[in-house]
Amino acid sequence: MTDTSILTGAGIGQGIAVGPVLRMSAPLPEPADERSNRTPDEEKTRVQQAVAAVAADLRERASTVEGTAADVLEAQSMMAEDSTLADDVASRIDGGKTAERAVFEGFAVFRDMLKDLGGYMGERAGDLDDVSQRVVAALQGKPAPGVPHSDSPYVLVAHDLAPADTALLDLTKVLGLVTKEGGPTSHTAILAREKSIVAVVGAAGADRLADGDEVIVDAGAGTVTVAPTDDERADALRRIEERAAALAGGVEPGALADGTAIPLLANLGSAEGAEAAVAAGAEGVGLFRTEFLFLDQRMAPTVEQQREQYTKLLSAFGGGRKVVVRVLDAGADKPLEFLNDAHEDNPALGLRGLRSLRANEDILREQLTALAEADAQTDADLWVMAPMVSTVEETRYFTELGREYGLKTVGVMVEVPSAALLADRVLRVADFASIGTNDLTQYTLAADRLLGSVAGFQSPWHPAVLRLIGEVGAAGAAQGKPVGICGEAAADPLLAVVLAGLGATTLSMSPAALADVRLSLKRYTLGQARSLAETALAADGAAEAREAVRAAADRFTSPAPDNRNEAPQ
Repeated sequence: MTDTSILTGAGIGQGIAVGPVLRMSAPLPEPADERSNRTPDEEKTRVQQAVAAVAADLRERASTVEGTAADVLEAQSMMAEDSTLADDVASRIDGGKTAERAVFEGFAVFRDMLKDLGGYMGERAGDLDDVSQRVVAALQGKPAPGVPHSDSPYVLVAHDLAPADTALLDLTKVLGLVTKEGGPTSHTAILAREKSIVAVVGAAGADRLADGDEVIVDAGAGTVTVAPTDDERADALRRIEERAAALAGGVEPGALADGTAIPLLANLGSAEGAEAAVAAGAEGVGLFRTEFLFLDQRMAPTVEQQREQYTKLLSAFGGGRKVVVRVLDAGADKPLEFLNDAHEDNPALGLRGLRSLRANEDILREQLTALAEADAQTDADLWVMAPMVSTVEETRYFTELGREYGLKTVGVMVEVPSAALLADRVLRVADFASIGTNDLTQYTLAADRLLGSVAGFQSPWHPAVLRLIGEVGAAGAAQGKPVGICGEAAADPLLAVVLAGLGATTLSMSPAALADVRLSLKRYTLGQARSLAETALAADGAAEAREAVRAAADRFTSPAPDNRNEAPQ
C-alpha cells in the first residue's frame, strides 16, 4: 500500500508514532496430512521433546516480565503440557499421523472447544493457536513465527500479536503497533497498554500494509495514516514533542482544570504490580482482581495463603490510601474445579460472579476472613466489592455478609444494566459502586466482548452505555456515595473526561494509562466535562459520540483568538 490513505481502528492511549512498517512473519503453513514414516513411539518422543522445549521457553519469558504478560505466558506454558491434550495428540499418532499433523489437529480441536465456551476460556483460544505454532515449529526445526528483528526503529504490523511476542517486544525499536484483529479489551490491547506501546488494533486494511510503508499511528484518533505528506509528518512530530513535554510534568493527584479532584487508581491482577503502580502515580487501587489466587488450582487457596497476598498488597498502599478488592469473579466462563465447572450453553449469562460464590458460600466466607485479617494488620483503606451484582437483594446479601466480618466499606460492581437502572436503590444499601464498563457494554449491547464478529458493538462510547453510567453517577451524587469506574473505558483519556462529567468520582485503569488520563483531565473544568457528557449522550451511536465529543473538546482547548491587531480600548 503506497497511496496516501487512512485506516481506522481502536486506539490504545493517546500516543503518536511515525515510522516505517515492518510486518510480522506469516504463520507456518498447515502440516501435510500424510502417514508418518516413523514409529508411533518415535513420533511421541518428538512431541514430548518439542512440548517440553516450548513450555520451558514460555516459562523463561514469563520470568522476565510482570503483570498480565507474565500471567498469560505462564498459562500458555501449562496449555502446552496439558495432559488431556497430550493424550489426544498421542491417539492421533497411534492412528498413523505425523507428530506435526497430530499436534496441529489436536490443538485445533481444543481451540474450537475454548471458542465455544466463550468468556474467559474463549479468550484463551488465540493463545492456544500460538502454542500450537510454536510446537510445530520446534518439530520442524524452524524458528517460531514471531516479531521480526530490526536494527532500526519500526512500526510493527500484524494480523494479531500473541502474548508471548507482546511480552518481549524491544521497546527501543518498536515505535508503534498496528493489528488487523482485536478490540480495546483484547489481550493485545491490554498488554500494549501495560507496556505503553502506541497502538491501533482492529484496523481494517492493516493486512495491505507493506514493509517499508511510512505510517503515522495516532492512538488518540484511532487512525493509521499511510504515506503521510510532509505537513502531516511535521505535525505528528510536533505533537509527539508536545506530549512528551506535558507528560514530564510529574505525578500529582488527578484533578480537573478547576481543581475538582478525580483520584486516579490502578487496576492490578496481583500484588507484584503494586510498586510499579505507585511509581506511575496511582493514588490507590480501584480494582484488585483476586482470580490469580484461584485460577489453575485444583483446590481453593487457604485463608493463610490469601491473607499473605492481601497483606502484601495493602502494605504497599499504606498511609490510608484506598485499595478496592474484588472478591473472586469466576463461574461458568472461568470454570474452577472446586467452584463450578458444569457446562453452560451461555456462560456469560450463567452462574458466575457473586452468583457462583453464593452457591459455594464457604469459599466466599474464607476470602472475606482473609481480607478482614489482612486489613487488621495494615493501615491501607480497604474497600471490598462483589462482581456481577444484578439485584438489590444480592447487594443486601453481600454488604451484610461483609459487615459480619468487620469490613468497613462494602460495595458492588455495576456490570449489569439492571443494577445501573436501580442504582438509587442499590446505593441505599451499598457503601459505593464501581462500574465495570467492559461487561456493562457487553450486556447493554448484547455483544460478547470476546467475540471478534461483534467487536464493532463493544464500545463504552455508546450512548446507551453512557446513559446507564450517568444513572449510577446521579444516584451516587444524590446519596453522597462514591462511584468509580474500573473498566478499560477509564483508560481512554477523552472518555475519562466524559465519565467525570457523568458523575464518576474516581477512575481506575492500567498503570501505564495514568499519565495520559491525568494530562487529559487537567484540560477541562467540571462544567466542560458535563457539557462533553451531554454531547456524547445526544449522539446516536458510539462513533458519532466520540467524534462529537472530540470536536467539542477541541473547541474548549483551542487557543484564544489573536486580538493583537484590535484597536486599544
